[in-house]
Amino acid sequence: MTETEGHAGFDGHQTWYRVVGELHRDGPAPLVTLHGGPGATHEYLLSLTDLARDGRAVVFYDQLGNGRSTHLPERGADFWTVELFVRELANLIDHLGIGDRYHVLGQSWGGFLAQEHAFTQPRGLQSLVLSNTAASFPGFVREANVLRADLPPEVEATLRRHEEAETTDDPEYAEACLVFYKRHLCRLEEWPDEVNRSFAAIEEDPTVYHTMNGPSEFHVIGSIRDWQSEDRLGEIGVPTLVISGRHDEATPALQERLVAGIPEAEQVILEESSHLSFWEERDAYMEAVGGFLARHD
Repeated sequence: MTETEGHAGFDGHQTWYRVVGELHRDGPAPLVTLHGGPGATHEYLLSLTDLARDGRAVVFYDQLGNGRSTHLPERGADFWTVELFVRELANLIDHLGIGDRYHVLGQSWGGFLAQEHAFTQPRGLQSLVLSNTAASFPGFVREANVLRADLPPEVEATLRRHEEAETTDDPEYAEACLVFYKRHLCRLEEWPDEVNRSFAAIEEDPTVYHTMNGPSEFHVIGSIRDWQSEDRLGEIGVPTLVISGRHDEATPALQERLVAGIPEAEQVILEESSHLSFWEERDAYMEAVGGFLARHD
């Protein structure tokens, strides 16, 4: 399998990307993958290289401010906007020359971005995969806090104490978060190295995550805390697969809104998974997504 890497110039900055497979004019349309966070990196999505088969290329990239793309730690919330990342994605698609025919898979925050991309009515978008995501950030936080209420009382007390004291950078807070993450982010006994690398990248430069999201998945105080697409879902005009895990922090209740609102939506819930179902139930995930893409090339 061939792999190529490069950079796409964007607003005087650089977007790093990797293409697994070859970008052909014919055959299966390429798949562009959008990582979450906001503020993570492409690494934790690398199991999706499984979809690079039968001639389909899979495109990974690090969104601006993250990973191997340009870092801008001095920029604030007025710079890190949804619109910035929508433009960056369109620029990358244009740079790769695939704008006449491609699929998009967005995971978590990447699913927010995928929806926003679809709202621009791009002419070559064949289909959308919305993975472990939602149509409302307030809804996501509300559901995460329902799950949080089921944590052991001492864990919840630790989280609350540090949030109220604004000491969420304390290692004790991170340790308490991990209890939640092992239930609702990744339920594997050992997390894949690729997942750990993405988490480490957020720690190394938390600019985007802290600015747009906040200190954790459920203490969301960042600039996109009010984002929602619920009143616009009817504008998504391509076949859409909504896929998630039964134990996902993006709960099944959040998926219902996506499925009900998108005209051509179909749904898969993986029963033994949480937020990283492409690792937790890798084969079943790839079978569902690969089959969906093949039907809509």
